Amino acid sequence: MKDAGFIFGSYIVTLGAILMFAVATLRRAKDSSQSVDEKDKTWL
Repeated sequence: MKDAGFIFGSYIVTLGAILMFAVATLRRAKDSSQSVDEKDKTWL
């Protein structure tokens, strides 16, 4: 049980990195979608 802090800390760092990557990806997708014409947006 003495390593619990390290384990929880590792989980927090890992989940934080995944969350930051997801936010960066969504922001980049939002910026990229604005440069596409409305008629080419087949996903809408």
